[in-house]
Amino acid sequence: MTADPLVAREVEPSAQTRPMYWSIRRELWENRSVYAAPVVTACIMLFGFFISAITLPHRMRAAMADPGKLHGVVAMPYDTTAGLILVTAFLVGVFYCLDALHGERRDRSILFWKSLPVSDRTTVLAKIAIPLVILPLFSYAVILVTQLIILTANTIVLLGNSSQLAALYQNLKFVQLSIALLYAVIAIALWHAPLYCWLLLVSGWAKRAVFLWAVMPFLAIGVFTKIAFGSASFFTFLGDRLAGWFNKAFIAPQKGAPQLDPLAAMTPGTFLSTPSLWLGLVFAALCLAATIRMRRYREPM
Repeated sequence: MTADPLVAREVEPSAQTRPMYWSIRRELWENRSVYAAPVVTACIMLFGFFISAITLPHRMRAAMADPGKLHGVVAMPYDTTAGLILVTAFLVGVFYCLDALHGERRDRSILFWKSLPVSDRTTVLAKIAIPLVILPLFSYAVILVTQLIILTANTIVLLGNSSQLAALYQNLKFVQLSIALLYAVIAIALWHAPLYCWLLLVSGWAKRAVFLWAVMPFLAIGVFTKIAFGSASFFTFLGDRLAGWFNKAFIAPQKGAPQLDPLAAMTPGTFLSTPSLWLGLVFAALCLAATIRMRRYREPM
């Protein structure tokens, strides 16, 4: 007897459990700071900007004679907004990874999650997808919306002065800036991947004081090399791993030099050919493999 095709069509969608999708949804349900923190930061920035917008015509009038100063006045709120939201996203990603596996062992919910038909690999990959994929893309969307609101407010404030309004759009290439921002978000995620994966590994291993276990080995190595060899090169390496992505992904602005177009400042070839990027990604892959294997045998605390 053949099955009813209507019944088959009704059953088929529900049979697709999509474990990765629901694992990511679960992480978002349990960690509302992933999307709340960037939004709160954007709201604070908008509040401060609306207050300062009152003096925008005066500041632009004072800077009209100096192209460099004028560009700074125009670009400052957009650059500051992007920078603060990205820093917020980084901090949220760090603390999320520190608690991602440790928290479920601490509250013993790991017993429940392991009883579900979801593999350890899917669980770990869903967790690392939050700081490497979900959080950067969401932060990019928040930055874009915030900057559009600022641009709209700037336009309304300057409607009575055509020369200042023209200067606003001449110094702010919004489309190019948005493309460069997306490129920067991807570069940051790739550059910080080993950091997030290391924190996730420590989160799955440590029984307590996860932050100390994650940080102390690197501080100890740095102090040892400084005392034994008088060299601060290891601390320089750590600083480069945190903030060195910018000098690899973009042309650093020179003091007194004319401002580059956002797209012209991008150097993806240099960034992708940097050995430390690929060494970091290899380290990240090893940490992920170790984390997946560790979760199979870790028990609640």
